[in-house]
Amino acid sequence: MKRKWRRLFLIGLFVSFFSTAVGSTLYVLSRLDVLTFFYSPTDLVRKNILSGFRLRLGGLVEEGSVDRSSGKMVSFRVTDLKQSILVRYTGILPALFREGQGVVVEGILGNEGVFIADRVMAKHDEVYMPPEVAESLKEKDI
Repeated sequence: MKRKWRRLFLIGLFVSFFSTAVGSTLYVLSRLDVLTFFYSPTDLVRKNILSGFRLRLGGLVEEGSVDRSSGKMVSFRVTDLKQSILVRYTGILPALFREGQGVVVEGILGNEGVFIADRVMAKHDEVYMPPEVAESLKEKDI
């Protein structure tokens, strides 16, 4: 009888630890303000995402859309070649940021479909080299 009770106790202990772990994970994942989702401009339009949610928007910086005329605030459009979303950002842009370049912006979808970014991350391809290295290679080729 002792072995049976010990086995039941161990099984009960395992089930309680497992259920606590699953419950904690589900609780954390259910909190939308903790998670940041990644969307393309088409996803934002198609899914009718409500304003106020924190999310990430990815795509290309649309050619001719960068406007730096208002002090530290920069506005540009992010496109996936089907739809585009206006993004406003206040701060210093990454060195790799330019028109036609891939970008991921993190922030909140504001009213009237304007994305208010608080973080801009420029994407690069697998053959990226820092500007200093690229310049030194060009000098050696000359």
